[in-house]
Amino acid sequence: MSVQHATAERTETNGSRPSTTNGAAAPSVGGAAAPFVRRHIGTDDDARTTMLAALGLDGIEDLLSRTLPEQIRLTQPLALPAPLSEHQARTALAELAGRNRPCTAMIGLGYHGTLTPAVIRRNVLEDPSWYTAYTPYQPEISQGRLEALLNFQTVVSDLTGLPIAGASLLDESTAVAEAMALARRSVKKGAVFLLDADTLPQTVAVVRTRARALGIDVVVADGDLVTALQTHEAFGVLVQTPGASGALRPVAELAAIAEKAHDNGALVVAACDLLALTITADVAGWGADIAVGSSQRLGVPLFYGGPHAGFMAVREGLQRSLPGRLVGVSVDADGTPAYRLALQTREQHIRREKATSNICTAQVLLAVVAAMYAVYHGPDGLRRIANGLHHSTRRVAAALQAARVEVLHTSFFDTLEIRVPHRGRAVVAAARRAGLHIRPVDADHVGVSIGEDATEHDLQALCEAFGATLGPDGTGDLAGQVREREFLTHPVFTTHHSETQMLRYLRSLSDRDFALDRGMIPLGSCTMKLNATTEMEPVSLPGFADLHPFAPREDAGGYHDLVATLEEWLAEVTGYARVSIQPNAGSQGEFAGLLAIRAYHLSRGDDGRVVCLIPSSAHGTNAASAAMAGMRVVVVRATEDGAVDMDDLHAKIETHRDQLAAIMVTYPSTHGVFEETITDLCAAVHEAGGQVYVDGANLNALLGLAKPGEFGADVSHLNLHKTFCIPHGGGGPGVGPVAVGAHLAPFLPNHPMLDEAGPATGVGPVSGAPYGSAGILPISWAYIAMMGADGLRRATEQAVLSANYVARRLAEHYPVLYAGRGGLVAHECILDLRPLTKASGVSVDDVAKRLVDYGFHAPTMSFPVAGTLMVEPTESEDLAEIDRFVEAMISIRAEIAKVESGEWGEDNPLANAPHTLARVTADEWTHPYSRTVAGYPAGRRQGPVAGGRGDKYWPAVARIDGAYGDRNLVCSCPPPEAFEE
Repeated sequence: MSVQHATAERTETNGSRPSTTNGAAAPSVGGAAAPFVRRHIGTDDDARTTMLAALGLDGIEDLLSRTLPEQIRLTQPLALPAPLSEHQARTALAELAGRNRPCTAMIGLGYHGTLTPAVIRRNVLEDPSWYTAYTPYQPEISQGRLEALLNFQTVVSDLTGLPIAGASLLDESTAVAEAMALARRSVKKGAVFLLDADTLPQTVAVVRTRARALGIDVVVADGDLVTALQTHEAFGVLVQTPGASGALRPVAELAAIAEKAHDNGALVVAACDLLALTITADVAGWGADIAVGSSQRLGVPLFYGGPHAGFMAVREGLQRSLPGRLVGVSVDADGTPAYRLALQTREQHIRREKATSNICTAQVLLAVVAAMYAVYHGPDGLRRIANGLHHSTRRVAAALQAARVEVLHTSFFDTLEIRVPHRGRAVVAAARRAGLHIRPVDADHVGVSIGEDATEHDLQALCEAFGATLGPDGTGDLAGQVREREFLTHPVFTTHHSETQMLRYLRSLSDRDFALDRGMIPLGSCTMKLNATTEMEPVSLPGFADLHPFAPREDAGGYHDLVATLEEWLAEVTGYARVSIQPNAGSQGEFAGLLAIRAYHLSRGDDGRVVCLIPSSAHGTNAASAAMAGMRVVVVRATEDGAVDMDDLHAKIETHRDQLAAIMVTYPSTHGVFEETITDLCAAVHEAGGQVYVDGANLNALLGLAKPGEFGADVSHLNLHKTFCIPHGGGGPGVGPVAVGAHLAPFLPNHPMLDEAGPATGVGPVSGAPYGSAGILPISWAYIAMMGADGLRRATEQAVLSANYVARRLAEHYPVLYAGRGGLVAHECILDLRPLTKASGVSVDDVAKRLVDYGFHAPTMSFPVAGTLMVEPTESEDLAEIDRFVEAMISIRAEIAKVESGEWGEDNPLANAPHTLARVTADEWTHPYSRTVAGYPAGRRQGPVAGGRGDKYWPAVARIDGAYGDRNLVCSCPPPEAFEE
């Protein structure tokens, strides 16, 4: 039975399944399926009973009736297939992967065949110590991944020749769009962004999507760029090198473009290939101000288009406009060099609509893979790979010329454009029969790109598709380009070349970090829950990992079925008509949703609807995304209990009635409460002609209980890396599908390379690949397939129960800032430390760092309210771990009391936290508290071994001085001498 038929059959039998209520065990879900629900949800029935009793409730239904507004509650269960067992899910996904036919990828266009070293695949991509980590906002417990990201930045900086590189962007196309925005902010004259005629086609489309919203005119040069710069008043110009066709320009020509652009006051953006830069001139040398691209070919699987780590590097003076995250070197309290995120004042969570970008999720896990590929191969190894690719391409060019087949360019790196009059389709078909995917350009031309995975047999088969025979000799050159600047000279890139060395290096880095494999990460709003191994395993299957995003439709049948099914399921659980999974981050989903709203208004002639109402408590990405979509942000006040101030809302609606485009709200609210007025809010905005955007950040508190698309919302983005179990990966990857009502469906994203990716009337692409980060969609498919309707609902119930249990147990020690009816919260709660800080001087930072000593990652700090901690236990944590966290917080409250009473002065364990092993074992100890209190507070165990101390997590560094790092900005690998005593 095919997966599609099995799904249809299962759906037929699910319609009347009863939901779980009153704390009873989940109903039988067929065969071996039930155990997965029990494995995903950390608490069993006995634990549930204990938690409900602590709240004084009769059962789960009692809890839900007191928390959720009755008017939004579902009356019918979700119409999903009956759940699969883990074995059945693995089998179904293997079948889907088997229906994809990867072939050897020779299509190019920014996506290339590569070989992921097994030691990196196994010990980074498939290792939970890397993929379950969170964004390194707590740097003391993130030193491993921060070092890995610093390695990434060093690779990018060294190869491009530009001094400042960021920690990773989403893909090459959106990186170019970010560079355009950076240039627009930096150059005050000109209205045109000029594109090289040889730019990747998907990049042209993504840039146009972004530029249209910002009112920027994008022009693709007809001829050479120098002439175009004489014609257009441009603030920035993009040079693709090598070009999409493979053509490589001489340095003198590139320098002339840069000189003319600089004479005009414009910035020069180079879209470049990191591997090519190991043997060709660095872009800074000929005058580029900004370099962008993708690091995919540095060992990151094709994944049908993503996730891949984009990159950006800039010249000195532009670093404060750099979008996304920037890892820098600072020092800790002991003067030891330490890593942290630098210049965070640029980021969307602080600057909101004035932010340099709306980027929140990055592609950290993939940036780590690319960095480790460079570490493993080193500069000599990378040069060997690049020279090998170039030599293979030259051999193919020579064979074609010998067979009188015209190769259009004599200077190239690894890509050829070939003229085959009236034979384009026939040649592409012949190559496909031989197991090769090459690029159809038009009826008379094809393109070929040679990847690291191409074998001698592949090269011979390629030549035979053109009627040629491969020989030993080559033709073609690198346009006279010579790499003069050394790169990757730091010892980290010249040391770890054996598998033993690499394995130990990766282990040493992961040992410095705290991820979900060590313990609970109770981050409010971030939903750090189980990423089950069964969900993760299929990502590495060749049918999912090795397929080019522009492969023929008939060779991607498994992916298309998976995408169609997942979009259908997501539409069902949210109550919307259509879903697009193209956005490759939550921020991009927000952007796509707002573009759909804007396009909808324009289609009705409402050109003036540009105001977006945003509550004061909203996520920072909301305001940044609205600004990117060309909207004007108007803030709506919150009441003292954290709810949207309805009086202020109505006043703002009346003031901006004719200009109102939308309101963006998070539900349940960013304050962790199911607001009673949500349906009234939706109705008021609709009455004024606006649309309602419900941020899907907290959707894990609604699944199976309520649907945004049915209680008044028109559009939402969904964080698959939160609610649907794609892991955070140290900051990414993420997927941010956009879900819309039927009236907005015509305005979803589409893509120039695949008609099926979206409607012809769509707003254009928001990601470089048609289905964004398609390679990790099997994770969410597996999660929904194995949980089923009842399992999803039970997970939601437990998330709400766990949060209320934590809030109730901690309420007498820390005030819970916001609550709904009966003092109950949603899936997270905010602990107010401000009175304690005022009384004792102990800050929220002190508590966060002290939690490290207790073996925890801190909750979300100072969001949405400064001086608070937002706690989200998730449904995956068991009662013992939740109680361990509660007891740690109670113990810390007792420590604060000692500071309040004067028993401890300024030299106390909170102010000095976190305590490193080096500090606790130092010969000299001058503190008024004991070493045991420092390192083993309250004598508590630090992990799952009952009563033991052997599993204690020790932070790699003491508290880091962030201000020092911003004053002394270092964003690439420092010399080893910096780490000497």
